[in-house]
Amino acid sequence: MEKVNLADKLSLIYDYWNPRIAGELNGQQVKLVKFKGPFEWHHHENEDELFYVVKGSFDMEFRDKTITISEGEFLIVPRMTEHRPNAKEEVEVMLFEPASTLNTGNVITEKTVIDLKNI
Repeated sequence: MEKVNLADKLSLIYDYWNPRIAGELNGQQVKLVKFKGPFEWHHHENEDELFYVVKGSFDMEFRDKTITISEGEFLIVPRMTEHRPNAKEEVEVMLFEPASTLNTGNVITEKTVIDLKNI
């Protein structure tokens, strides 16, 4: 058992859209990631995702609306919901999702990360 300092861990991340595993519990992973710019449109067949903004803000785009998530807020995206994160400026995000969750969901692109590293 060790406590995790989010600011310290996030300071080790220098790239975007490349989640790192910060912790695991009950088949779920706590991931840290930095976003900048638009991601890929995608959905997850079997997994819900929680996006918690540690620093900054970003827009979660859906086909019918956009929700801005700001520092200290989180959003849960239900499985099968097509979405696209889009950050105008760098944002630091904590994700909470099943370990089976692929970052690009139902699509494979250059942003797909198969083998997540621990941080």
